[in-house]
Amino acid sequence: MRKDLLSIKDLDIEDIESIFSMSADLKQRRQKPQDALFAPLQRKTLAMIFQKASTRTRISFEVGMYQLGGRALYLDKNDLQMGRGEPLVDTARILSRYVDAVLVRTYQHKEVEDLAKFAAIPVINGLTDKLHPCQIISDMFTIKEKKGRLKNLKIAYIGDGNNIANSWLYAAAKMNLHLWIACPLGYEPDRGIIKEVMSPEIVEKKQIVICQDPKEAAYQADIMYTDVWASMGQEEEQKKRIRDFAGYQIDEALLQKAREDVLVMHCLPAHRGEEITEAALEGKNSIVFDQAENRLYAQQAILLKLLAEDAL
Repeated sequence: MRKDLLSIKDLDIEDIESIFSMSADLKQRRQKPQDALFAPLQRKTLAMIFQKASTRTRISFEVGMYQLGGRALYLDKNDLQMGRGEPLVDTARILSRYVDAVLVRTYQHKEVEDLAKFAAIPVINGLTDKLHPCQIISDMFTIKEKKGRLKNLKIAYIGDGNNIANSWLYAAAKMNLHLWIACPLGYEPDRGIIKEVMSPEIVEKKQIVICQDPKEAAYQADIMYTDVWASMGQEEEQKKRIRDFAGYQIDEALLQKAREDVLVMHCLPAHRGEEITEAALEGKNSIVFDQAENRLYAQQAILLKLLAEDAL
């Protein structure tokens, strides 16, 4: 595995499969009291830089480090001199001398890339406006856990072509997944990423399809996935987006287009009644909270891969 995890495209298939295996092992270990002393990251420290609010990312990484014997240090934008003009290169060099790894959750993806460029320690992308790799790695693990496989499953993503959709594109291309993304016109995923992943073979086989019809994407889907229509930083667009995304809600009617055993996923937080109904989120096909729980194990596996790969 490379020094940093900035994007799923940075990982080999073997890396991803190894993370899945380690995640499953860590999840089993949590049920065994005798493994309470398992502390492969003892004396290791993770600096967590958060310029965006977080529930699942912060808690799962902080608890994950604690359970593995390490410590996580939470730093918001007011805790660092970066907000007062200190160059990113200086911050990267200082952190490299104090801690063992850095998790960054911010707006501009270039900030994470620049931090990784100048840091001598691993840098993990905890979310940018462009990508959210840890979320999708955990989601793939959850699908494999529930379905027993990833191969030959149709994953339908309905909604905004945001960082989640972008990361699913990289995951689908890397892992040969069947991915359909349905977005309103003008809300498609990043054009550069689309161009990057849409090889002639993928287009010919319709392995990855981007369309505007949510019913077409949902047809015979094994997985139905959505995210909020307005992400952090887009709150002023909320009313317009609600109008533009009319018809892109995961509800009972749309679920009827999918397979009977379809799994419903959402990376949370959810705006119930907007991108997904209460009934769909809380229904028998929903695995949303299992999905959220698995962030803990998948991210622990990522930490071990970067800091103590031979621990398991």
